[in-house]
Amino acid sequence: MANPDRARKLAERIKEIIARRLEKGIRDPRMGFATITDVRVTGDLQHATVFFTVYGSDEERQDSLKALKAATGMLRTEVGRNITSRLTPSLEFVLDALPETSAHMEDLLLQAKIRDALVAKEAEGKSFAGDADPYIHPREDDDDE
Repeated sequence: MANPDRARKLAERIKEIIARRLEKGIRDPRMGFATITDVRVTGDLQHATVFFTVYGSDEERQDSLKALKAATGMLRTEVGRNITSRLTPSLEFVLDALPETSAHMEDLLLQAKIRDALVAKEAEGKSFAGDADPYIHPREDDDDE
């Protein structure tokens, strides 16, 4: 197993190389506007999972995934030329669910905010069922005794 710092540095380097190559363009009409979001390398540096997002519809995302899978050999060759590792890791491209996850979290936060506002509105003018301060406080000793 390789040093985790080395794996992290290799992942960053692979991310830069692939992003630079995508910036130049891939000769595939299916390829959309893709952004490399993350690269994770296994501990033995043999396999790299490349996460990416694509601006557009679900169909454009799937087409871009197919284009990247078709260009995997060319991209792996590009990575092999630009890293100083004995072995070039195999590449796997995965659509990043980050945009969908963040949109879902935003929706949940908005729902929570609305519910909090409703509860605050219902609580206006209401009082607690028991004492205002329900906590037990230590008795204060009188100086008379």
